[in-house]
Amino acid sequence: MIPTELTPAIEPTFYFVGVTTGKSSIMRVFPAWAKHLGISPCIKGIDCKWHDDPKVYRTVVDFLKNDELSLGALVTTHKLDLLKAARDMFDELGPYAVQLDEVSSISKRGGKLRGHAKDPITAGHSFDAIRPGEYWGQSGAEICLLGAGGSSLALTIHLMKQDEGRRPSKILVTNRSEKRLEEMKQVHAKMDCPIPVEYFLCPTPELNDEVVARLRDGSMVINATGLGKDAPGSPLTDAAEFPQGGIAWDFNYRGDLIFMDQANAQKDAKNLQIEDGWVYFVHGWTSVIAEVFDIDIPSSGLEFDKLCDIAAQAR
Repeated sequence: MIPTELTPAIEPTFYFVGVTTGKSSIMRVFPAWAKHLGISPCIKGIDCKWHDDPKVYRTVVDFLKNDELSLGALVTTHKLDLLKAARDMFDELGPYAVQLDEVSSISKRGGKLRGHAKDPITAGHSFDAIRPGEYWGQSGAEICLLGAGGSSLALTIHLMKQDEGRRPSKILVTNRSEKRLEEMKQVHAKMDCPIPVEYFLCPTPELNDEVVARLRDGSMVINATGLGKDAPGSPLTDAAEFPQGGIAWDFNYRGDLIFMDQANAQKDAKNLQIEDGWVYFVHGWTSVIAEVFDIDIPSSGLEFDKLCDIAAQAR
């Protein structure tokens, strides 16, 4: 089914391509940011199904490319599927988009449609804000990514670019289907990977529990599945055991967030640090806004802190 949101824009419009876009805080945050940044477009959501028909993605990209007042878009959930379906429709792709075969930012410049993958940068900024790099070299802790989609792949790229002493001792990746794991393996195979990576096919939460149980103390467990936001549930069962002194990070910041509930139930007993996806949300959106509107938005410092404050108030 073609999204019904694709009607010609009657004013400059910035789009959010996702699954349940109307529930996102960005619908309240963006107007406040736009006022602060001195830009004046409206924002509109385009909802597609998870792993939608390629014809749907091509229709979305064609609309963004050819509708005069449609300025660009941020893409979540569909980053890999959209580029796979519509790669030939882009005039320019950034280096990370080529490396990761995904786009999270769609923009126009000089009549050309451009696609960029921002996650290696934004995931990195968010990760570093949660726990500084020195921790990893000193602790020997590992990272378990539950889900092998675009955000997970992007974070592994960031981690592999870190200096020795500032990266985890191992990365463990699980996914419900073999396809995403194989795609991640192919990207890693083209790199000089300084971190050992283990890949696990885990079609059930119980199998994810088993992988998490293998982690060293102090390790990080990340919900990168979309479960809890784009679909109900958690990649773990309530019987999962988080690592002692570890970190639980949910890439989601809204939804039923059952993964967060599971971590909070063990917070005191396991001395867990628990983080949601709010900082990731801010980094992700500001990086795409900067690209689409060709403006400078710093990723740290007073101006970034101001944008965080504005977002928090609008949230």
